[in-house]
Order: sequence, then C-alpha cells, then structure tokens
Amino acid sequence: MPSNIRYARTAENHGFEYALTQIRFTASYGAANQHESVTFSQALLHHTERIKVIAAILPGPWNPAVAAKQIASIDNYTNGRIAVNIVSGWFKGEFTALGEWWLEHAERYRRSNEFIRCLKGIWTAGDEGFTFGGDFYRFRNYQLAPKPLQKPHPEIFQGGNSDDARNNGAEVSDWYFMNGNDLDGFRDQVEDVKARARKVGREQEVRFAVNGFVIVRDSEEEAIQVLQEIQGKADKEAVSAFHDAVQQAGASTSNKTGMWANSKFKDLVQYNDGFKTKLIGTKEQIADRILLLKSLGVNLILTAFLHYDEEIERFGKEVLPLVRQLESEGRGKVAEEEIQRTGAVYGH
Repeated sequence: MPSNIRYARTAENHGFEYALTQIRFTASYGAANQHESVTFSQALLHHTERIKVIAAILPGPWNPAVAAKQIASIDNYTNGRIAVNIVSGWFKGEFTALGEWWLEHAERYRRSNEFIRCLKGIWTAGDEGFTFGGDFYRFRNYQLAPKPLQKPHPEIFQGGNSDDARNNGAEVSDWYFMNGNDLDGFRDQVEDVKARARKVGREQEVRFAVNGFVIVRDSEEEAIQVLQEIQGKADKEAVSAFHDAVQQAGASTSNKTGMWANSKFKDLVQYNDGFKTKLIGTKEQIADRILLLKSLGVNLILTAFLHYDEEIERFGKEVLPLVRQLESEGRGKVAEEEIQRTGAVYGH
C-alpha cells in the first residue's frame, strides 16, 4: 500500500487526472494478491488531494444498491473524486468459486446494462425514490441518502470490444474503455460506438478511454529494446493460462470480436493489449501518438509503466508538457493530418 500511495501522489503532482483500481475476487494468472477495489480506492483518495480514482465493480458479487451506497459515501468523503468501472467479467472460475451464476457473454453485458441503469437511477432519484423492474435487479421506491456530490452522478466507465460492450458504451456508460489496438481498430470502435450512441441521442455524452503501456527513452531503439526485454522475461505459464482463458472469452461473443479475441502472447504480457497502443519511443514520438489518438476521439489514456517510481515522473515532466504545448499550437484536432504525421507506426 505505501508504494501505491506514493505512485498516486507522484501522478497527481505531475499532471495525471485519473487512476484505476482493479477487481479480482480470486487469485489468478500471477496475481496472487490483490486488494478489493472500492476500499483500495478509498485508501488512495484519502492520501491524495486532486486525482480521481476509478474503482472497478463486478456485477454478480455486487448488488447495485451496495455499490451505489459505497460510492456515494466515498464521493462525500473525498469531495467528488470517485468514479466506477463496471466490469462484466470474463473469468468463469471466479464466479463459480463464489457460488454465482456463470452467464453467457451477452447476458453478462445485459446484466451490466441494468446495473448501470440502477446506479444512475439510485444516485439521481427524487423524493419518490428509485423504482426499477428488470430481469436481474428490482427496486421499489428505494431512497439513497446522502446522494453523491458529483452531479448528475459519479462517472461510469465500461469497456469491451464486442457488440454487447459497444451497445452498453452507447446506451448507458459515460466512458467507453478500449484495449490497445491498431489504427483501423481504434477508428472502427470510436466511430461505431458514436453511431450507436447517436441512435439513442447520446452521441455527445460518450467519451473514450484507451489502455496504453508507456516506455519513454532517449531513443526509439532503446525503448524497443526495453519492450523486447519485458516480453522476453514474461512468466510464460501465467501469460499462457491468461491467454487461453481470455481467448475463450473473446471467441464466445456472437461476432467473435470480444476482448482479446485476436491478441497474441506478446500482446497479453500487458494484459489489456497496452503494447499495441505504441506509446513506446522518444518523448516526441509518444506525444505525436497521443495527439493522433486525441484526433480520433480518444479523451483519456490509461497508462502503465515498467518502473512506476521513475517513469510516472518522467512521463509527467517530459511527455505531458510537450503534449500540452503541441495542443496549444493546434495539434490533435484533424485526424488525417495526425495520421499522415505518425499513423504509419500502427501498420506494423
């Protein structure tokens, strides 16, 4: 915990705005120990002043009333600095170990859709309380007090590649999380989710976040060498087990495009395909690629690093100021211009 508090403080002191905590109820694939995400988020928030923490919530083990109450309370404790990431779940063993029903892919995302609707409804209901009749959750005049400080409610993140995930991103989420991808993949996801959101009148309400592993070095060759070392020293047994599990999850979707459906071993060393985002090189190269992502419609990048103590600070001191400078010069607005400048890197 002390190291995580240090990372969070360093991040907020160097321009980072969000941090994400993960949820896993059972140890798996090299993650022998992992704290519970809501309490872990609260601990980080009480040791920081500005950064917003996104707590992962897993429908099934959580009831939306419990999650709504927890998050509303933390929102009051921390002056509005908590958000949630609704994780539909891919790990069957986790659900069966807890005695929870293991639903098919589409049903898991349909449950998440109801879960998010319930969170929003509970947080925003008037004096009459919240009433809802769904297939997974039911409420009758439920009144929550105190309500969250954030209005209309704390931000809700949700991700996935499948049609089911894209529909949830379009219909109910504030943020749609994407794994690392190539240029065509990013464009397709952003444009597709926007089109789906447009059909329900939410195109302006959905924002996009992407996962990216960052390696900043003085030369591109040095950065690539670090990448190759990370991939070469990976725990092959743990990554292979994760690979087998998530490939099954990705292939279970109706169109076979679920998360990780096309991920290779080297991609899954960073479990959300973070290497594919190509934030690997010099500070100038990484700044250019961030502006390309922005021009495609990406609003937030979830970064990961090899050595957090040194590299969070380096990213904050070298890359972020350069991105802000280039933004002030008009960069990051026209996708075709940014693609011409740096898009070729996503083709190989």
